[in-house]
Amino acid sequence: MAHHRFRGALTGAILSVSALAGSGCAPNAATAMPGMQMDRGSVQRAMTGWDPAAQEAATFMMGKYGPPASMTADMMVWNRTGPWKRTIIYREAVPHSFPMAHPDVMEQFIDYRAPLDRYDELAMYDGSVIVERTKGEMSARCDKEGANFLALNLAHEIATAGRTPEDARRMYGEQIKLMKAGQMTPYTSGLMFAPPTSGNDPDRPIM
Repeated sequence: MAHHRFRGALTGAILSVSALAGSGCAPNAATAMPGMQMDRGSVQRAMTGWDPAAQEAATFMMGKYGPPASMTADMMVWNRTGPWKRTIIYREAVPHSFPMAHPDVMEQFIDYRAPLDRYDELAMYDGSVIVERTKGEMSARCDKEGANFLALNLAHEIATAGRTPEDARRMYGEQIKLMKAGQMTPYTSGLMFAPPTSGNDPDRPIM
């Protein structure tokens, strides 16, 4: 079966930090006033009880891209930062054993349209690479931005250049070893391709 997951719309599920503060619903938001954007310290206080990997990922994102655009008790979101269409950090981690045991807490999205005959190969490559045909997005979920760059670079090679899932998995493991040793490569330093401005595929009616 093609790897295609529907995701509930974030609209309405994610409230702006200022709205949360104004309604009194923001977790640990005593210092957040209506209309005031939470600073790094406020966000870190609001993350009390979050998975340690999520807190580490959020600290990295705030250091590189600034505070999130919005936050709830279970996630925080950045929009249009660097090459990313959207970044979500989740309070709870998803255990992932490839290429070694680690927590998936940070999902990063780009616009993308994958060839339909490559969906199965993308699913076999990495279960934390998610392709959404109708919405026209592809995302990678890990705990490090470098690993997400790597995951999507290899996914793009599977989709366009015929790299096999098996070879991509081997390459992924080799690149992660280098990254953990402090050796960043083009695969882990950024996207090696330009995402389209839109990848959505609304399909066609049959009635």
